[in-house]
Amino acid sequence: MLSMKGRGAARLATAVLASGLVAAGAIATAGTAAADETTPAHGGATATLGGLKIFDQAVVHNDGGDQRVGAGLFEMSVDNGGTLQTYCIDIHNPTQQQAKYQEVPWSASSLHNNADAGKIRWILQNSYPQVNDLAALASKAGAGNLTEKTAAAGTQVAIWRFSDHVKVDAVDPAAEKLADYLEKSAQSVAEPKASLTLDPPAVSGKSGSKLGPVTVHTNADSVTISPAADVPAGVKVVGKDGKPVTSAADGTQLFFDVPAGAADGSTSLTAQAATKVPVGRAFTGIGEHAKSQTQILAGSSESTVSAAATVSWKKQGAIPAITAEKNCSKGGVDVTATNKGDEAFRFQLSGKDYEVAPGKSQTVTVPVAEDQPYEITIKGEGSFKKTFSGVLDCKTAGSGGGKPSSQPSPASVGGSTGGDKGGDLAETGSSNATPMIAGIAVVLVVVGGAAVFFLRKKKAGTPAQ
Repeated sequence: MLSMKGRGAARLATAVLASGLVAAGAIATAGTAAADETTPAHGGATATLGGLKIFDQAVVHNDGGDQRVGAGLFEMSVDNGGTLQTYCIDIHNPTQQQAKYQEVPWSASSLHNNADAGKIRWILQNSYPQVNDLAALASKAGAGNLTEKTAAAGTQVAIWRFSDHVKVDAVDPAAEKLADYLEKSAQSVAEPKASLTLDPPAVSGKSGSKLGPVTVHTNADSVTISPAADVPAGVKVVGKDGKPVTSAADGTQLFFDVPAGAADGSTSLTAQAATKVPVGRAFTGIGEHAKSQTQILAGSSESTVSAAATVSWKKQGAIPAITAEKNCSKGGVDVTATNKGDEAFRFQLSGKDYEVAPGKSQTVTVPVAEDQPYEITIKGEGSFKKTFSGVLDCKTAGSGGGKPSSQPSPASVGGSTGGDKGGDLAETGSSNATPMIAGIAVVLVVVGGAAVFFLRKKKAGTPAQ
């Protein structure tokens, strides 16, 4: 398992302040218009992919022939502090150098309709690196001698058999025996809870009251609560008892106390904590890296996790709170409008008109094509406008008949044969590969629009491992 990396209170406070400033900048204080948001905003950990660190070889058996790939543990560097170890659960999809990832529930990943998802978590809990006594693990599996590399490879192979349902074998005999043992022994285990989320992430209501609640869900012992840096005078974040809140725990209910007479407006709060992310949490690419292969958590140091919630208020009229959530089961994005005002909230979405009565809410699922960028805009009366954007990534690339890329792995592109537990993320990251990637990008731009389209669709990353 990864060793804990302690951080002082000053470091966490600095991270909280930075996150609070970012959250504040994303909210329009006028109360009617709102900035674009990336969907979904689950909260938890966000991290940067550092490279394939501890791995050996595997062979994937395709209709078109066999293909050798690297199989093992990736490392990620968590924003504001921490390190994650992950395995791939999307073998046919390439990784991207220094890709940004976010922690998400299984419902927002390729595991949403995978009946074997629980078995993958069992493997993670009962194999390397959670079980770091390799002699004992080898004895259980009848695998002879296991090294960190072969243990990681055998674990990854077993995971691929459930995540992608592919025919894949480890090259090393001991790793293959471990993979067979894990596959046969796996039992279904429940999905892990999030490291930190706020539910709901947006609330609204009339000024002169406590607006909420926003419930904290976390595995951390304590969560720091910070209002936005530009919170309007008199507006406070309080608990159920009405007293100001600066820290919270799992299950704590938070409210925005907006005084009577406050000008119509909006603000936000940020929750942040230092904790280990639960084993089995899924991680998907975000932003320009949305199609980098999906990962699943195998180990975590103490890491910084965060979440944000927004609030809007008015004296009268319609007072909407809008949220958006990827719904992989329905192949789209669920947009929910909740109206805490005293008049109906009328809005347009995807060319249709909707009306939400006072005190009611309505969810509309907007269909989105797999792997395609989307931008969903909700327009209401007056100047109300809110936009959510992202990429729906709900299926493994193998669902479309793809096969693993034969290009080098993230580690070998970076010039490292890797596999050692020590060493910095930078050693197997994209630093040495950056000139190569930049050169390829220039060539593609020169070739023309077709090549640019290809680059954007495939994300021109390094291959799946």
